[in-house]
Amino acid sequence: MESVQYFVTRHEGQWRVALNCEYSGAYATEEEAIRAAVDAAHKEGKAGRDAQVLVQGHDHRFRNEWTYGQDLYPPSG
Repeated sequence: MESVQYFVTRHEGQWRVALNCEYSGAYATEEEAIRAAVDAAHKEGKAGRDAQVLVQGHDHRFRNEWTYGQDLYPPSG
């Protein structure tokens, strides 16, 4: 099965979502960027792909935030 990963990171002073090394969006908050990434990943999951959202922390490491088929949609919180 094809796998898709969305990365939420701060880039040039704004929160952005990256897919295949291309940035999209310019979000004021991390939460807005995560929501956009989860929405996009959910669509990919419904199309039959493994989809995941990862968020870059202050330590520059990525953590798993949401995975299609494992986490609620829409996410609570």
